[in-house]
Amino acid sequence: MDAFYASVEQRDNPELKGKPVAVGGGGERGVVAAASYEARTFGVRSAMIGRRAKELCPELIFVRPRFEEYKKVSNQIRAVFQQYTDIIEPLSLDEAYLDITENKMRMNSATFLAQSIKTDIFNATNLRASAGVSYNKFLAKLASDEDKPNGLFVITPEEGKVYVEQLPIHKFHGVGKATAERMKEIGIFKGKDLLAFSEKELKKYFGKSGGFFFKIARGIDNREVRSEHERKSVGVENTFRENISDDMLLWEEAKRLLKTLWSRQVKADKKGRTLSLKIRFADFQTLSRSKTVETEIDSEKALMEIAVELYNEMLPLENPVRLIGYSLSSFDKLDLPVKAETQMTLHF
Repeated sequence: MDAFYASVEQRDNPELKGKPVAVGGGGERGVVAAASYEARTFGVRSAMIGRRAKELCPELIFVRPRFEEYKKVSNQIRAVFQQYTDIIEPLSLDEAYLDITENKMRMNSATFLAQSIKTDIFNATNLRASAGVSYNKFLAKLASDEDKPNGLFVITPEEGKVYVEQLPIHKFHGVGKATAERMKEIGIFKGKDLLAFSEKELKKYFGKSGGFFFKIARGIDNREVRSEHERKSVGVENTFRENISDDMLLWEEAKRLLKTLWSRQVKADKKGRTLSLKIRFADFQTLSRSKTVETEIDSEKALMEIAVELYNEMLPLENPVRLIGYSLSSFDKLDLPVKAETQMTLHF
């Protein structure tokens, strides 16, 4: 979908149409969740601090998110997809892969089918969507971003390898800033530059991802569209309006999060064995600690006991805290227990 959250707000409030809109918080700690295309012309982007967004676009209008409404619209979009295929792999509320090799409409042209889906989405929601059509997931994802908004871009099997060869490395889906910078350090600026490296060399530089880079440089991506995903974790976190320096006050906030976490894992019908704690300080340093037990954490009391242990190992607090979060994972009973680990990272 095109600027999904912001587009929903502009659709539902005519006064916002044609104006720069940001969904999210505009305060000192607020973050932009989505920006309209009018706002993007000023450089406003999702995940940007609200204060910075306002500096770039003084006329920017901040709107509080309405996630229930976005989820409702997302369900309408999913219903459209299901008219064409049952093989749907959601990536988020507003994005999904569809395998239409065998489609319910019995269309032989993926391009015509994509256009039909776009039309049906607009008729159902009065919102615009962009589509990418190709023979694998990597290229379809790239194609979907090629001609936004309201775009439809096709990469045929004959065009795939050449398209990737000419693509700047920072535009590769799955290549973040750090990886892109490392690639540039060893002379990789475009897809064609990857061809000079063997799979072994790329794995040496980039680990498991190296094998993926080796294949996609040649237009190869054999990942299937998976209609069912195994949930790997359940998490919750909170960024405070004001930094917290008192460890007892922070623990009260932590307990509220843990209750929410327990409710979410019950709703997800999952029982994990690993509890992870994340604390981000005022200077943006992040401390993470986790503990895995041999049996499932099957009660809120057991969850709290492990949480207390992890929390006490964090004390004393050396700096004010701006964020705290918890997550449950290791839902697979075959996972081996591991010792608690601590890792310090610096986030920019």
